[in-house]
Amino acid sequence: MAVGIADLDGASARAVANEIVAAGGRALGAPADVRNLVAVEAVVGSVGDALGPIDVLVNNAGWERLAPFLESDPALWDRLIAVNFKGALNATRAVVQGMVARGRGRIVSISSDAGRVGSTGEAVYSGCKAALIGFSKALARELARHGITVNVVCPGPADTQLLRDVMAGERGQKILASMQRTIPLGRLAQPEDVAGAVAYLVSDEAAYVTGQVLSVSGGLTMAG
Repeated sequence: MAVGIADLDGASARAVANEIVAAGGRALGAPADVRNLVAVEAVVGSVGDALGPIDVLVNNAGWERLAPFLESDPALWDRLIAVNFKGALNATRAVVQGMVARGRGRIVSISSDAGRVGSTGEAVYSGCKAALIGFSKALARELARHGITVNVVCPGPADTQLLRDVMAGERGQKILASMQRTIPLGRLAQPEDVAGAVAYLVSDEAAYVTGQVLSVSGGLTMAG
């Protein structure tokens, strides 16, 4: 597939696109703030012009700041909601009309196992990720008649810079150590572990899968 990459950090988006091009693929990287619907619509237009109609959307923008709910404030809540939930609404709104017109499409949103079972110090983040699951299930029902599938991937703790930033400090390190001890497979997820699940859900093999939530957590959470 040709790949369009939107990121708040435009330089990083372009760097990843350049890696894809260097490997023989087609890609475009561009800056965009998912909190801003107009900005997202603009980058969707740019990607469409450069690479063709968008048939797959992966909502994977995310942000977190570790804080017990009683130590958080409305400004933090607003940013968490704007990035982790409203960002997915904006991106979905920007692409789904074209998918409906063409009668095909795949939408995969990256939620979190925090949205399925909760996570200490991440009450609002967990709420956003739970909301993303509910939104995706309802959207899957609405869009099925247009040939569009909508699914969710819920990673557990993954070895990324975001996790390292979130878990900085003594409190975060204790929480992370506790999670690692309880992961049956004995390690944090790697980004490639999550990518494989997404690749399946956007493939032809998953054409009859919609409204589903797939946990990629090394067995950390086994709730249905």
